[in-house]
Parts: sequence; C-alpha cells; structure tokens
Amino acid sequence: MEEKRFAIVTGGNRGIGLEICRQLASNGVEVILSLRYQSRGEDVVRKLKDSGMSNVIFRQLDINDPSSITSLAEFVKTHFGKLDILVNNAVESGMIINEKEFVAGGGFLQVSDEKAHLLTNIIKEPYELGENCIKTNYYATKAVTELLIPLLQVSKSLRMVNVTSGYGHLFWFHNEKLIEELLDIDNLTEERIDEIIQWFLTDFKAGKLQESGWPLTVSAYKVSKAAINAYTRLMARKYETILVKCVHPGYVMTDMSFQTGTLTVEEGAKGPVMAALLPNNGPSGVYFHETQIASFSPMEYATFVKAFYEGK
Repeated sequence: MEEKRFAIVTGGNRGIGLEICRQLASNGVEVILSLRYQSRGEDVVRKLKDSGMSNVIFRQLDINDPSSITSLAEFVKTHFGKLDILVNNAVESGMIINEKEFVAGGGFLQVSDEKAHLLTNIIKEPYELGENCIKTNYYATKAVTELLIPLLQVSKSLRMVNVTSGYGHLFWFHNEKLIEELLDIDNLTEERIDEIIQWFLTDFKAGKLQESGWPLTVSAYKVSKAAINAYTRLMARKYETILVKCVHPGYVMTDMSFQTGTLTVEEGAKGPVMAALLPNNGPSGVYFHETQIASFSPMEYATFVKAFYEGK
C-alpha cells in the first residue's frame, strides 16, 4: 500500500495557490491549505469539502510571523509526523496598480523597462511596499522553509516547490557583474544574497535603480523572485535529498494580474503540481517555465521563451 503523502501550500486561498491545492488533492495528497486569515481559509476548505474534496484541511499561517510558522510546524509534527511536499506560493506584489489603465494597456504584457516612463501613472512602487515585498517573498519564504526542513527530511520523497515568476529571471537585470555573481552558484552564499538585497533597497530608496542596473519596473518583485531563484539553487546544493525547484507558472488569469493573463489557473497550476509530484530521480535546483526546464542564463532563457511560445 502506497504511503500517504502530506503537503503544505502557502497562500492557498485563491488563484494559482487554490488550484495547486485542488490538483494535489486530486492526486491523492493530503493537503494543508494555509493562509493568514482564519475565516477565509475555513470558508475555502468548507467549499472544497462540499465539492467532494475531503483531503484538504486549513491551518492558519502568517509567513511573516515566526510564531505562526512554529505553530504550523508543531501541528504537522504532532498529527502527521512528516511533510512530503512544501509549495511556497504566498506572495506580495509590492505595487499599487491603476486597474483601469493597466487592463486597458494589456496588463503585464505592456510592462518593460523601455516603457518605464510611460507607466508612472499605471504602476506605483512606494519604497515601503517594495521593502515589504522583499520581506515576504524572500525572507518569510526562507523562514517557512527552514522551520519545515526537519519534517521534510523525515519523508522518503521530499519535494519543495518555490513558485517564482518570469519577472524573477535575470533576463530583466542590466548589471552584467551582478548577473554573473548570481549565476555562479558554486560561490554564491545566502549572506551575499542578503548583501545584494540591501544594495537594491538602498538604491531603490535613493532613486538610483538605473545607475546600478536594477530592473526599472516591478523592481522589488523582480529582485525578490530573483533572490528566491538563487536560494532554490543553494538549497539544492545544501540538501541533496530534497528535490527543490523554482517554477514560473506562466502569465495566469488571477486577481494579481486583474485577469489579464493568457492562461487559466488550471493551466498555471500544472507546472508547480508536476514539479511537486516528480519521481525520486527527478531534477533538483532547476527552473521550470510552466512545465519545461529552462536555463537561468538570460541569453539562453530569451531564446527558450521565443521558441516556447512559437511552438504553442
């Protein structure tokens, strides 16, 4: 008889996160749907159970609150004794978006550094929101991961999926030395990632993004996801028994994109779910663009994306 598998999905109440929960549960996984708000989470799980999905439960989790993470870890240890799959999906955008103008312009498809001066009335990125974006998307995700690793190590099929974004790719950065440093995974450290983030925040606050070659649009979000991508590779190097991947689900129709995406949530969840269910001999420390492995190198990634969408 196959051993029961247990998964945690952060930010699982809507969009891609909810669909990841649904698809994992459909594959026989016992899923803990976690999010910050108790009443909202209980309502979502109640609706899932009413639809016949009995193997999803809710546990409150504020990934920015260490005591909340500890409480979840203790719950898993007490009730299940292990964790097989961790999907880090909770996210902050770091932006204020003028919905009407954003949708009229074609959503995130209009966003590029070349058009940064044209987007100032559509996308605003206050420093405080950018700082919180980095705190949540990178540091809080790390905190969740590191507290749950002991439970993952009990499993015989350890899987970690960091939901990233195409915006987190180094393709969007304009500093060649920084790109080389982030690609040099044999010498990169978590301490150096921290230094890079502080460098970004200093430039972001001082309005010096262009001088240092940072992304000019959706800046904090891109840096936070680039940091997660680098962290994914460090985790794969550090924990050889854990299959860890970062997955860009594609441009999905969610609340975050104001439904301007080109993929449904069902299509967007396919990549993270596939990565979570790969066999024990699957790859680790890799970047999935939807359901295909892509390169971390900006030049190779640009070529891959062009061929990928031409082939669709």
